[in-house]
Amino acid sequence: MRTWRVGTFSMGILLLMLGLFLFFSRFLGMDLIQVMSAWWPVILIVLGIEILIYLFLARQEKPILQYDFLSIFFVAIIGTLGIAFAVLSSTGLMGKVEEVVAREEQSFDLPGFSHKIDDRIHRVVVRNVGYDTTIEATDAKEVSMFGTYRVQAVKNKELLKSANDYLTANQKGDTLYINLKQLPNESGPFYTQAIVAATILIPKDVKLDLVGTSDSLTLKPRALSNDWKIENASNVTVDSSESKDLKLAANSEVFKGKEWKVSNKDNQDESGEKMGVYQSGEGKYHINIVNSYHVSLLTGK
Repeated sequence: MRTWRVGTFSMGILLLMLGLFLFFSRFLGMDLIQVMSAWWPVILIVLGIEILIYLFLARQEKPILQYDFLSIFFVAIIGTLGIAFAVLSSTGLMGKVEEVVAREEQSFDLPGFSHKIDDRIHRVVVRNVGYDTTIEATDAKEVSMFGTYRVQAVKNKELLKSANDYLTANQKGDTLYINLKQLPNESGPFYTQAIVAATILIPKDVKLDLVGTSDSLTLKPRALSNDWKIENASNVTVDSSESKDLKLAANSEVFKGKEWKVSNKDNQDESGEKMGVYQSGEGKYHINIVNSYHVSLLTGK
């Protein structure tokens, strides 16, 4: 009377097949995760074939089936992993896992933006969303923006295709409104956040109102010939090294340096709070910084 330990043959065949899959996946560029999620039904097929072959060969005898529980345990583990891969694939989570594994931190160029300024536009309003931004006065008759962003992404897969992906620009009357957009962030266990460093060029004779949200700004007024107002930026650095006719004002508790002077009553803000003032030349053109946590000044001296 023949005795067959069910599971021993299946375990051997499955280990052989798994070894071959792993071996060829390295040299043929096969996707290991897809292989593992697709081949697990073979486990049940091999185990069923093993039982049927034995029953067929032992049909003249009274077959006695015994189970090799250790082998079946390992077969079950492999099968469970395969089922798990299949479930993740069917729910879309497997694609997300593959994407996260394939990601690496990369830097890309922001798609360039430019908007011609005609005689009808006298003011530009910019609403920032946390970008680290440099604002620079320029002789050009256009508002332009460029820079870089850093994000975790699949190799060479750019997040932004055009300037419309990170800003909107609308002209209303004599004002150009530019609203910067928050770059897409993924929440949950696969959280990732993009970091943006941008430069915005503003025509020097156009008034600027910039509203920030906890961002860091660097201002380069250069030969500015109009007024700027900066609100709600966390940290502001003003490079006045090229400015010859500038008056800079900020809340008195946020600035540091010998160049600043506390304003008199004539230079207080609307709430009556004293302001810190820096002036070069006659101070004809003003930069007012409101509701910032820290303001620093670069004079080039």
